[in-house]
Amino acid sequence: MIRVNIAVPPRPYEAVIDSGLLLRAGAHLRAVLGERNRLFLVTVSPVRRKWAKKLLASLATAGFSARIVEMPDGESHKKLATVEQLAEKLSSLGADRNAVVVAFGGGVVGDVAGLLASLYMRGVDVVQLPTTVLAQVDASIGGKTGVNLRAGKNLVGTFHQPRVVLIDPNLLSTLPDREFRAGLYEALKCGVIGNPELFRQFEDHKDKILKRDAEVLEKVIADSVKLKAEVVSADEREGGLRRVLNFGHTIGHALEAETGYRKVLHGEAVAWGMVAVTKIALAMGKIGSVTAGRIADAVLGLGPLPKVDVKPGNIVRRLQADKKTLNGTVHFVLPTDIGKVEVSSHVPENVIAEAVSELRRLSARN
Repeated sequence: MIRVNIAVPPRPYEAVIDSGLLLRAGAHLRAVLGERNRLFLVTVSPVRRKWAKKLLASLATAGFSARIVEMPDGESHKKLATVEQLAEKLSSLGADRNAVVVAFGGGVVGDVAGLLASLYMRGVDVVQLPTTVLAQVDASIGGKTGVNLRAGKNLVGTFHQPRVVLIDPNLLSTLPDREFRAGLYEALKCGVIGNPELFRQFEDHKDKILKRDAEVLEKVIADSVKLKAEVVSADEREGGLRRVLNFGHTIGHALEAETGYRKVLHGEAVAWGMVAVTKIALAMGKIGSVTAGRIADAVLGLGPLPKVDVKPGNIVRRLQADKKTLNGTVHFVLPTDIGKVEVSSHVPENVIAEAVSELRRLSARN
């Protein structure tokens, strides 16, 4: 069992990582939540069918009364209307200020359930129990919640830290290959921005990672969580250091919005975004060609990515709506070495457009 402390004031919390943890979730939550008994599990149908029975049994053994509150599956349902519908369900089930929302699903569930918890009764506790790679290595840590607008991704949201994050790598066994790979890009991101050893894990043990080798995968998850915990603990609300976590996300979010959140999974969009900003860094003399090639090879080596069939000009325009754009200036996280990045606000539009054009060319061959 690995415990990682996320030291955010006024109430630090832990991410607990252990294979088989789902079966012991009730005991862990009892230790954290004390005498409170009413839990509301926000989840989606695929997760409910595969895992809810085991979770409910564990919670019942620990004396919890748990109700399932199901939401529609998919990024297209990550919107305010979904939050309102879930809040109405909580109200109809008699949820009060002592209620605890359990986000039991992937990144979309975590973001939506977290926002729901931050707003319902002006704020109730939330527990993150992530079921995808992306959610386990990234989305469940740090307290970011949010939903999308037509203009862009995560433009409405809050910071609402969970009481605890329970990570069971065994839950990844039923993920489809595409979704599994999509989450790995967020772990690879952690290697690029601050952990060269984690990056080398992807270079040296790619086949084991893709085959879901339990030992290697648990280390990848733990190292990713530790990196994010360090960054979030130092900068909870993205005042400075936390920006590095957006490596690949600025262009990635624009790709998601431009394709209507239907053609590209979030992790896949981040993957293309990482390749794009590496091309930008190379064009601006921030990184050497050999290192840039290692990053691109590590991304593209994890498997096929969806084709990028977008107009570069449209992506450039969408960047102006990104929530990280300040006073009309787009900020990019650019790699300078394996494990090192810098934030730049001086990237010419023609360099951005050329990087997106390069994605189109690469995706035609990928």
